[in-house]
Order: sequence, then structure tokens, then C-alpha cells
Amino acid sequence: MIIKEMAVGPMMANCFIVGCDETKDAVVIDPGDDTDRILLALAGLALKVKYIINTHGHFDHVGGNKKMKAATGADILIHPLDAHMLGTLASTADAWGLSTDDSPPPDRTVVDGDRIDFGTLALTVIHTPGHSPGGIALYTDGNVFVGDTLFAGSIGRTDFPGGDYETLISSIRNKLFVLGDDVRVFTGHGPETTIGRERQFNPFLGQK
Repeated sequence: MIIKEMAVGPMMANCFIVGCDETKDAVVIDPGDDTDRILLALAGLALKVKYIINTHGHFDHVGGNKKMKAATGADILIHPLDAHMLGTLASTADAWGLSTDDSPPPDRTVVDGDRIDFGTLALTVIHTPGHSPGGIALYTDGNVFVGDTLFAGSIGRTDFPGGDYETLISSIRNKLFVLGDDVRVFTGHGPETTIGRERQFNPFLGQK
């Protein structure tokens, strides 16, 4: 399995390329901006994008959807509860003094337990609401991509529309911590961590 991380856009959101070594099929998770850089990285790895997967609908994570889809033809996947956000990205970014393109509508929506297959790999969708109603994590083979649900030493904001603190904490405890302490956690901003490290040291979550 190939995993390449890139911090993109003015908010330095983490975009991930996950590829199959055997077939060279790949997914792009959260192409928030800097689409040309992402495409160059894909070309350098000789990967073909099958899916563009959005962990949630905030513009800093999905602002590159339009250009990425135009360049690759890949399907856009998002949870149905966040799908409506894709049509309001430009206005939301403008409120932050930034600019981005609205995204095309999703080609497919995904819910808890769905499996996203590409090459010999598969990502399992885990619904993790709290930062946004349709937030998802994506698990495969000891690795989980969590969007803005969990960070190294912190958690996602819950003061945006649709956010809820107790829901977020429940998602982390009941959906992510059960994956096991050795699982690598690839976050939506900042460095990677592990489930065990966050269970033990994250000040928002205690030692449970």
C-alpha cells in the first residue's frame, strides 16, 4: 500500500493519496486545494485515481474536488449528511476571506460500514459525526484516516454548524478507540498519531 500525505491550501489541510502497489489504482482523500501538486504527485507515483473521497464537507478539505474530478474523471464520495455542503463551498470560503470553487455533486454517497474497493485494497467507512454531521473515517489494514474528528493531542472543532461536542467524543471513543492501540491515525491537520497515544495522552479524552 502506498500512502502519500500532502498539506494543501492556506489552512494546511492534509490530503492523502492511497494507492495499490499491484494495480496502481488509487484514491485521493480530501483534495482541499493545490490540485496541480496532487496531480503531479499522482503522476510521479504512476497512480490512477478511482475515487475522490471527502471525510467531511468543509471547504478546506474539498475545495479541489472540481479540478480533481475534471482532471481524473474519478467519482466523488461523501456521506449524505454532508453532501449539501459541496454546493456552498465558494460562499463559505468567502466568509473566511478565501476563495474556492463549488464542488460538483457527489457521484455516490457512503455510510457507516460501506466498503470502498480499489485495486487489491479496501477502505471501510466509519461514520464519526461531531465535527460535522456527515464526518467519516476510513480504515484499512492498521491505518485510519480521520479527517477533522481527532488530532494529535486534540480533537476537531464543534462550534461550526452541525457540530456537537458530546457527539464528537462519542464518535472517538466508540468508533475509533475500538480499532486498537497500534492503529496509525492520519489526521486532517498536523502530524499523524496512533490510537494508543491519543487514548493515553489526549487531554480531551483521558485514559479510558
